[in-house]
Amino acid sequence: MSNVSAEPTQREQLEQVNILFSGDSGDGIQTIGSKLAYSSSVAGNEISCFPDFPAEIRAPAGTIAGVSGFKLCFASQPISAPGDNLNALVVMNPAALKHSLNELSENGLLLVNSDSFKDKDWIKAGYQEDPLASGILSKYRVIKVPMTTLVLKSLEETDVPRKQALTCKNMFALGIVCWLYERNISVISNWLNEKFKRDEALAKATKLALLAGYHYADTVELFSAGFQVPKAALVEGKYRHITGNEALALGAVVASIKSQRELFFASYPITPSSDVLHQLSQYHEIGVKTFQSEDEIAAMSSAIGAAFSGRLALTSTSGPGLDLKQEAIGLAMIAELPVVIFNIQRAGPSTGMPTKTEQSDLLASVFGRHGDCTLPVLAAATPSDCFYMAIQAFEIATKFMTPVILLSDGYLANSAESWLIPSASEIPDFNLDNSEDYSKSKLFERNPIAL
Repeated sequence: MSNVSAEPTQREQLEQVNILFSGDSGDGIQTIGSKLAYSSSVAGNEISCFPDFPAEIRAPAGTIAGVSGFKLCFASQPISAPGDNLNALVVMNPAALKHSLNELSENGLLLVNSDSFKDKDWIKAGYQEDPLASGILSKYRVIKVPMTTLVLKSLEETDVPRKQALTCKNMFALGIVCWLYERNISVISNWLNEKFKRDEALAKATKLALLAGYHYADTVELFSAGFQVPKAALVEGKYRHITGNEALALGAVVASIKSQRELFFASYPITPSSDVLHQLSQYHEIGVKTFQSEDEIAAMSSAIGAAFSGRLALTSTSGPGLDLKQEAIGLAMIAELPVVIFNIQRAGPSTGMPTKTEQSDLLASVFGRHGDCTLPVLAAATPSDCFYMAIQAFEIATKFMTPVILLSDGYLANSAESWLIPSASEIPDFNLDNSEDYSKSKLFERNPIAL
């Protein structure tokens, strides 16, 4: 796909944009949100984003319980979190509208897939009448687009079946948003080529839907003007788009290199920490060993065995798993074994809510073991800060021969930001001399754009 450079008659400059994509779990909301975030990073903006998954494994389609959302803030100035007041809201069905409308600012832009607002749709969402005709949206700038119809029409000449073509409507919506905020869709097109390289027909269909949405917004003049967010004044260097869990994994790998010890990672899959296992499993070629255990106790016990044999030992979990690990953590402490525990917190108590975030395990981390068994507990501040805190956790563990708990949460794990990649020389080797004042370690000097 060639680079699309069609320009509207004018573009209003904004310092910051807060946008939320909202729709059913099967609408591909996370995909288009993450791709808009990525293209905004490439455009040179500061970004902060947060995916919001429904708590139920698969709620009935079209219901509020099944709404999936992706919030993104991109700006020309430093930001630390997605904003509360939305400039724009993209909804794919009535349930998404009811779930997310209260976050949209007065006179904010509301982009709606009007094809999904039939009687049965808004009744299922709990409306007493059609919200698009009832007047409740009068204080917003409502743009109604029959996305489903237009996607099917734009893909008539392709070989994809109707059911598969319907899944491309998220790309049509993304194309409209890319035109609105002057995002380069070639960046997204290249990703689609890689994503669907084994299915050329689907790759072609998704790219056509993206392009159709972009040109539709341009041709029919949906908006009186587009918007432009200037590049942020970032520190010169090489950047990448990174989530908290990706940063934790990279930090562990770098700690392995700097400590000159082989990394062993044992984990039992539990949301929202499972991505750490997924990430670290990609580094087996440089000696990283990953082990998916049969339960949380086995994961912690395996990490203890690895530490006893001289490996750099790591395990990860979330709230319920931390409870199960506590006795073995006490064993690591009394045996003076350096094991790092990543605790990516979620809402509780009991088994908790896997897709909802909560910083609920501080007291359990500090005091959760019997026998007044204390140990260092750290906490990350931002997604990119997870990288530095992971290295710091390993240095403390190996310096003082103790288990260390590093706290993250579902928000940090899944949200993303632009990260200035440090050079190898900027990350010091581990200093294990106990005579030095640890508070003066260079590892306390955080990434300049992290905070």
